[in-house]
Amino acid sequence: MDERMDLKHKADVSQEDRSRADMYNFLGLVLARPADEILLEQMSQLSGDQSELGKAVETLKRVSKVSKPNSVEIEFNKLFIGVGRGELLPYASYYLTGFLNEKPLAALRRDMVNSGLSRASNVYEPEDNIASLMEMMAALIVGRFGSPVSLGKQLKFFDKHIRPWAGHFFTDLEAAESSILYASVGSVGRLFMEIEVEAFRMSAEKSA
Repeated sequence: MDERMDLKHKADVSQEDRSRADMYNFLGLVLARPADEILLEQMSQLSGDQSELGKAVETLKRVSKVSKPNSVEIEFNKLFIGVGRGELLPYASYYLTGFLNEKPLAALRRDMVNSGLSRASNVYEPEDNIASLMEMMAALIVGRFGSPVSLGKQLKFFDKHIRPWAGHFFTDLEAAESSILYASVGSVGRLFMEIEVEAFRMSAEKSA
């Protein structure tokens, strides 16, 4: 993409939407792979406010400060990899059908093509994993692969691929037996999903 056009697209994105995209990107990053020393340091510098989400961010900050990369990797593996499978299966197909690689994945792949989204060449997991979906939502908001999409198109993608199951996943992550650091990630994710659902609802009411 032409750099001038890319800068124009970035200028078209409001600060509120950039903040939303940042949160989606953060959740995608922290759920894609075990947090290393650099990411843990960045997480330990987070700051929240007195909202429920802000308090959850502060909890994540405190846990990050005392977490070590080795222990986080063990936790991540227990949660998402395991011997055969992890404690949780973070895929839309599994949460919605009870099986992997089912219709939700096929529907997502069709919508990815229509939205100009593509899987990175070094990613081999099914595209309907929670980390990828968080990253896709961020990409749509800021127009990483073209122009930022409208709020209506964001809502359509969110309602179809994220809303039906992501809140349940983050709740499960909060309560998972192996969760320590990722319990706090689950709290942040659950509360952010609740905020997004309410914000989309209010937006739809205003435009009705």
